[in-house]
Amino acid sequence: MTYKKREKHVCTYVCRYSYKLGLLLSVVSSSTNIIYCIHHPTGSKLNFTNITMSTVHIHPSRKDDHPSTEYLGLTNEFQMEHAKKVEEVRSVLKEAGEDTLKALLMIDAVQRLGIDYHFHGEIEAVLERLYTKFNMIDCHNDLYELALGFRLLRQEGYYVSADKEGKVQGKISQDIEGLMGLYEASQLSIKGEDILEEMGDFSSQLLNAWNTNDDQSQARIVRNTLGHPHHKSLASFMAKRFISDFRGTERWINVFKELAKMDFNLVKSIHQNEIRQVFKWWKDLGLARELKFARNQPLKWYMWPLAVLPHPSLSEQRVDLTKPISLVYIIDDIFDVHGTLDELNLFTEAVNRWEYEAVEPLPDYMKTCFNALNGITNEISSKIYKDYGWNPIDSLRKSWAILCNAFLVEAKWFSVGHVPKTDEYLKNGIISSGVHVVLGHMFFLLGHGITKRNVDIVDDFPGIISSAATILRLWDDLGSAKDKNQEGHDGSYLDCYMKENPGTSIENARCHVMLSISETWKLLNQQCLPPNPFSSCFTKACLNVARMVPLMYSYDGNQCLPSLEEHMKSLV
Repeated sequence: MTYKKREKHVCTYVCRYSYKLGLLLSVVSSSTNIIYCIHHPTGSKLNFTNITMSTVHIHPSRKDDHPSTEYLGLTNEFQMEHAKKVEEVRSVLKEAGEDTLKALLMIDAVQRLGIDYHFHGEIEAVLERLYTKFNMIDCHNDLYELALGFRLLRQEGYYVSADKEGKVQGKISQDIEGLMGLYEASQLSIKGEDILEEMGDFSSQLLNAWNTNDDQSQARIVRNTLGHPHHKSLASFMAKRFISDFRGTERWINVFKELAKMDFNLVKSIHQNEIRQVFKWWKDLGLARELKFARNQPLKWYMWPLAVLPHPSLSEQRVDLTKPISLVYIIDDIFDVHGTLDELNLFTEAVNRWEYEAVEPLPDYMKTCFNALNGITNEISSKIYKDYGWNPIDSLRKSWAILCNAFLVEAKWFSVGHVPKTDEYLKNGIISSGVHVVLGHMFFLLGHGITKRNVDIVDDFPGIISSAATILRLWDDLGSAKDKNQEGHDGSYLDCYMKENPGTSIENARCHVMLSISETWKLLNQQCLPPNPFSSCFTKACLNVARMVPLMYSYDGNQCLPSLEEHMKSLV
């Protein structure tokens, strides 16, 4: 029984949309045929699909706050209209003045629409003003304003006490907006905030009871709130729902929607260019030809940086981050499905030593993989040194060694049929998730706050990284419990927990895992508050990893990822 759950080969959504994507991209590109290998969830290859991609390379400046639009095929008229619309929304935000609720509603709207990156200054000014007088908000007069203000402040790193939330009294069962706001606010609770947790449970119960109301439009909004609270969802994924669900007569919301639609077209063009770069890089790398047993899913791998780093100006970082992500998956496959234990010991030693003498004894397929790993690590290190004056090669090599050590532990468990204790499994599984490798690379690619102190913190697996990794590992293992067609007998945290607690049903075990995920979210929320040594961009990226996890690991009865499929359609 394996104890590193191998993620299913889920690529069927590409079959459905790759042809459409190819047509979409060929409009703005010259043709280069990329062979994309489609895998059945059980691991067997179904066929090969040709996707037309451009070989054009796009490298906007790392230091720009906004992306260049010269290469996007957008007309000057569009660019001028877009810039005009940005300034129109900026003016509307400033007009809110001292009207706290109106300003909060506007901030919430631009964040949910994914256009907040244009207005950081305006948003910060409003929240700073609100922070100084938050305790003066009357929780008896406007529950929604209180809850919304609390959530927006917490989201942006302001610590505000949850005590006011606990003073909510009276007949609020019919205040649907207030209850939804309260439920949304409760998602930012931290350890020890029992009051906020109780208010979250209270509002959830009332909203679930109200969900049978005859007002179908309002009921849909309630369901969306309960199923996809803003703090634990990707704004880019939920933006279309927000546009369709928002009901109001204010003129400003129409102006915001107009900008959001224009922004969507601009950002979509950037994503399409990035996909072309990723596919060309993957084809040139040649691992799909050399390691036919391994996964061949560059589009899916790219979805991680697409979700984690949504700011349009981070185009180059998204493309670069896809590269180590791909190697995490490939090396995972070597350990899970192809390598013998002796070979895996040799490979792990080679990655730990990172010397020619250690690579020489490896079988050819492992040499191919190591050479790719070495090349990518050197390329990214050189780029970071050139841009930021810091060579991260020791940190990156260390992260890969730690990952392979964890993979090897799981391979040894499998080889002797050992079922570890839950704590032992999870401690190792957090590392074998690969999250520390990805976020370590991302820290350096962003270039924010690269100091020896911060580098040492990243190298030592800080809480903000380990919490995101814990959420991924538990979600991953939770999904495996429903998989009935997977090859072999993949183990998971659930298996370990049920063996450690004889007589526990699968339902109770799953409830335990969901509770553990909820508790880990509280830790992650705490770690995002000051004092926090990391930049806002890095902090939010760690949150986005946790937000992306349900999309990546929520398999349906057909072993497909419908949520991820929907997300991909909406973004590319």
